[in-house]
Amino acid sequence: MDLSHISNHKKFRLKAVFALFLAFLSFKTFAFQEQDTISEAQDTVQNVAAVAGHEAHEAAEEKFDPTVTILEHISDAHSWHLWGHTSLPLPVILYTDKGFEVFSSSNLMDEHHHAVAYQGKYYTYLNQNEHIKVIGEDGQVDEAASAKVLDFSITKNVAGMLIAVLLILVVFLSVAGSYKKRVGKAPKGLQSWLEPIILFVRDDIARPNIGYKYEKFMPLLLTIFFFIWFNNLLGLIPIFPGSANVTGNIAVTLVLAGIVLVVVNINGNKYYWSHIFKPDVPFWLLPIMWAVEIIGIFSKPFALMVRLFANITAGHIIILSLVSLIFIFKTVAIAPVSVAFVLFMSVLELLVAFLQAFIFTMLAALFIGTAVEEHHH
Repeated sequence: MDLSHISNHKKFRLKAVFALFLAFLSFKTFAFQEQDTISEAQDTVQNVAAVAGHEAHEAAEEKFDPTVTILEHISDAHSWHLWGHTSLPLPVILYTDKGFEVFSSSNLMDEHHHAVAYQGKYYTYLNQNEHIKVIGEDGQVDEAASAKVLDFSITKNVAGMLIAVLLILVVFLSVAGSYKKRVGKAPKGLQSWLEPIILFVRDDIARPNIGYKYEKFMPLLLTIFFFIWFNNLLGLIPIFPGSANVTGNIAVTLVLAGIVLVVVNINGNKYYWSHIFKPDVPFWLLPIMWAVEIIGIFSKPFALMVRLFANITAGHIIILSLVSLIFIFKTVAIAPVSVAFVLFMSVLELLVAFLQAFIFTMLAALFIGTAVEEHHH
């Protein structure tokens, strides 16, 4: 381009316009590059956040705590879990210093089984690890007020025990009716199934351990045997009305052992008490023997309580632990092995259910027999 005929002033203006034009182009190019860079950075951040959220979600899904699951299944609860987020609410019965309160346990949880506070007639309540607590005005648990609340609720174990009692009544009332209708005839149906078991309790448990006075204690021994056996069998059923760990609850075994303790000591004869307080030992050993014998009075039913509780609870824990292996390893290879062991343990628990009922009843008969036994010189 020939600029010789243009003045210096005009040349300067042309250069300035050209420089501004180049600067404008450079700025636009830089702006577009910056916008692209920002967009790319935002996309990267979003992708990283999405990946991190996905990984966190997967980690949350992959995390499985078998301890929580096992303890949830073997412990008592104020509702009966059926499947998924579906539970059967049970009545909550509380005695406070202001009176009784009765309401459904569904008021203490939301649809996802999370504990929520419930405003009752007298107090605000919260289900904290299956213990009903009183919430104070500050929104925190009031331990002093909670200690004054007595819980008489129909929990899962109580409901399971009532189902077992109802089942026992139905079975034995039916058998009793069959005996009345079929006098002198061979047993039939349910009667033919139960008669050998009743005779087993009489001939192999009561008579050998108690002696000729066994008939007096047969109703007690039969009740103990079938109550424990039926609850053991119902506890092995994984769905409603089973799955309640009644005989694996130490409070239940404590009551059963307490009944045996009372029966033994009420029926103890003079020889039984003489053996405790007048043992045939030198007089200087009497204080030691008194201590030993008195401890023995309570240690026998204590052994009954712990034996039944520990064996039934251990069986449930083993089966649930084997099932948990599938969710811990998350591999198809472990599933057949786990299912095979679960099946084996379940069949074994059927034997244990009968065996524990037999052992508890036999030891109860043995303790009664030592209390009513007469010594012949």
